[in-house]
Amino acid sequence: MQIISTSLEDYLSKIPEERQESFKKLYNVINNNLPEGFEEISNYGMLGWVVPLKTYPAGYHCAPGTPLPFINLASQKNFIALYHMGLYSRPELLEWFVAEYPKHSKKKLDMGKSCVRFRKPEDIPFELIAELSQKMTVDDWIGIYESQYKK
Repeated sequence: MQIISTSLEDYLSKIPEERQESFKKLYNVINNNLPEGFEEISNYGMLGWVVPLKTYPAGYHCAPGTPLPFINLASQKNFIALYHMGLYSRPELLEWFVAEYPKHSKKKLDMGKSCVRFRKPEDIPFELIAELSQKMTVDDWIGIYESQYKK
């Protein structure tokens, strides 16, 4: 489910009311904890943070001329989704997150390759997401991206 929006407020107005408060809180937790240099953006029907083209002119190899994506946040049909490319591409970060998750939530971790799904807004481990958001800088992400994905 893609939601085309131009801002956090516009996005919130298009998601179920019962998710709006938790979604906004999760957005703010990420936004307030990311290292300097990431830029907020609305892309792929989600809200996100990218490495801007002014910092990394090569951009995203899958969509030339677009910024390098890092984190996206979406309200899907049955859950809130957090897409974190660092979890997908850095095994030690994934291992840390999987080990820490049970310390912050009584719910079983529901996760794909880079997607963490929160089916109930009250189950979002905000403190853990804040810590996760701090763990990778723009330079870290560019280095990983260039070594693993850029051909």
